[in-house]
Amino acid sequence: MTLKEQLNDAMKAAMKARDDLRLSAVRMVRSAVKNREIDQKKELDDQGVIDVVSTLVKQRRESIRMYQEGNRPELAEKEEAELNVLLGFLPAQLAPEEIEELVARIIIETGAQGAKDMGRVMKAVTPLTAGKADGRTVSDIVRSKLA
Repeated sequence: MTLKEQLNDAMKAAMKARDDLRLSAVRMVRSAVKNREIDQKKELDDQGVIDVVSTLVKQRRESIRMYQEGNRPELAEKEEAELNVLLGFLPAQLAPEEIEELVARIIIETGAQGAKDMGRVMKAVTPLTAGKADGRTVSDIVRSKLA
């Protein structure tokens, strides 16, 4: 079952269960996927849908941070609930230890020496962690390993 089919099924289930929050989040994802398909003038495969969902997850995390800084806990809670729905459509997230192992292996493979090689390491690590880990977390781990 493709991710787009899973989104359709999730929308139907949310409608039947009268789960407004989940329905809203799923509709948001479907809309973003459709917009990306229109922009690219082709139908997205599962990886394309994962990229869209990853972008939405990143936006939700930023919104949560902004709402917490702005002392708006009710809005932050809503964003966190949407974030949990979105994470359900992504592949299983990598644990920090798994990311560290992956980064260490890539550093050895690329022969990276220090902070100046961060771009080369990130270029090799990013495709392996796409949709499975937050880019900022990966970047922080790479930076700490190269320091």
